[in-house]
Amino acid sequence: MSARFEKLVKMPADPVAKLLSRANVILKTPLEAPPTAQAGVVLEELDRKGALVDLLRTLAVLLPPRERVWWACLAARDYIGPRSDKDPASLTASEAWVFEPTEENRDKARITLDHAYVDDDTVNCALAVLYAAGTLGPGELNQYPAPAGASEAAAFAMNMVALGQLSDKFEEHGGVLVERALDIARGGKGQVIEVPMQAAQD
Repeated sequence: MSARFEKLVKMPADPVAKLLSRANVILKTPLEAPPTAQAGVVLEELDRKGALVDLLRTLAVLLPPRERVWWACLAARDYIGPRSDKDPASLTASEAWVFEPTEENRDKARITLDHAYVDDDTVNCALAVLYAAGTLGPGELNQYPAPAGASEAAAFAMNMVALGQLSDKFEEHGGVLVERALDIARGGKGQVIEVPMQAAQD
């Protein structure tokens, strides 16, 4: 296995097939890996097959909630730009939750959904926060389960939006999104600005 897909310490040891099923995700790419295969094996196969969309979809499922939201926030920053007083409230609240994942900050992210502009795709970050615990939200909503894979789907959607916003360099930026997730999975902060040469040659 390539070193790129090793030491993904933040990802669960459960079989990927089980995790995808739990999140109600069906990949379009047929997998040769056995149903018991873990993260590194499946991710490497998807990468080898050039299945970028399924690779991003799987990464959204495999990253833990907090790391998943951070990955989504970084994708939003790709086209929103550095922090400023003009940032969408959903993005700002989601980043605040990553730094301090309290129920209060989760509720603040939820509130931004009610006031977001219709074309504000950073609501995907807030949705990833809202459903991060696997429930419908903070407070009384915590007793009700969220739709299967809701947080994962929102994080995946945010990365796809970023990919669309930077469609002039689709493959290049797709590589950045993948490398960023892998860096986060190894315990990094996801500060990847380009695909390493080894990855480009794999």
